Amino acid sequence: MIEIVIADYQSPAHQQAILYLLDAYARDPMGGNKPLSTSARQRLIPALMAQPGALSILAFDGDMPVGLVNCFQGLSTFQARPLLNIHDVTVMAGYRGQGVSQMMLEKVEQIAYQRGCCKLTLEVLEGNQTAKNAYRKFGFCSYELDPALGQALFWEKKLRC
Repeated sequence: MIEIVIADYQSPAHQQAILYLLDAYARDPMGGNKPLSTSARQRLIPALMAQPGALSILAFDGDMPVGLVNCFQGLSTFQARPLLNIHDVTVMAGYRGQGVSQMMLEKVEQIAYQRGCCKLTLEVLEGNQTAKNAYRKFGFCSYELDPALGQALFWEKKLRC
């Protein structure tokens, strides 16, 4: 039976689960096919602890971590209310197609309501049809203000650190 929990960043077991699952995600083609760097692994948990509004949801099958959602609270300026951005969603390969992501997203939505958020946001790779189907099933859709102007796009500019 799958158990969905809010990660406790102080818990060594939850810390290990987050690092294990995020590394597995990074190694997946949808995560870039590269393991997390040693420096990212060392900085991640302290960074999550220091980030106001950070939220991680874990899925466990017994003691085995099988799913992770990382979220960060932001602000909708048009509604002057908080929003919750879903930054990472991953489910271990052997557990995909069993509703684990839906259970984790339900928990995220409950917390977003508790926090007074006006919406959930996320980005998804255009070619990740499985994830797009899961998000549509949960009620997500593309974002546009005016159909004549088209859908919003997620862009990035990498900075040297």
